[in-house]
Amino acid sequence: MPGAVSIGEAAALYGLAPSTVRWWERRGVLNPPARDGGKRRYGDPDLRRIGVAYLCCVVGAMPLDQAAVVTSGKSTHSTWQGTVGAQITLLEQRIEELTAARDYLRHLLSCTDDDMAECPVLEGELSARTPRGRVAATDLVTAARTARGGGKRHEGASARYVNPAAERPERDENPGLCPGCRRPLARSPRGRPRTYCSRACRQRAYRARRSEGTSGG
Repeated sequence: MPGAVSIGEAAALYGLAPSTVRWWERRGVLNPPARDGGKRRYGDPDLRRIGVAYLCCVVGAMPLDQAAVVTSGKSTHSTWQGTVGAQITLLEQRIEELTAARDYLRHLLSCTDDDMAECPVLEGELSARTPRGRVAATDLVTAARTARGGGKRHEGASARYVNPAAERPERDENPGLCPGCRRPLARSPRGRPRTYCSRACRQRAYRARRSEGTSGG
């Protein structure tokens, strides 16, 4: 076919492997190109569409099923714009999380102790930034015993224990929300659904289940 290139040349234009172009085609991100003698041939419109796919999947970090809404040319303007807006919301949430992580690590650089575990302000940091803050005990040993017992200790003479599961949101029936933080779930790069939005949420849920189902020594 005159005016067309092979899949290897099309992929090389964007620094991709030919297998990536084939995978995007199978997932609906790219429309099947014309063939000549059974081999894929890519003209200018096809190369433009591969470029759009690159911008969405690589630059925009969109899951393939969402990218396909934008790149296939089969969706209405309002539909693909809504998909892009949802991805922007998700990226903004990730940016907030990464910014918080960066800011704390910068704060950590101000510690002057050789051993951070001996830092005099560590207890305040643990209470403010980790699940330890869920337990109102004044020392870590008591807090650990309280957390292992499956309850939250309230200071005062009439201290009582409250099951943390009662304060934790139930697993949402909507699979599009993280059961831990209630944020929208993104699909994995391969398009598979996630259970939690992050490893941190998964670990918090695991610790909560352990504390709920385990008691005593």
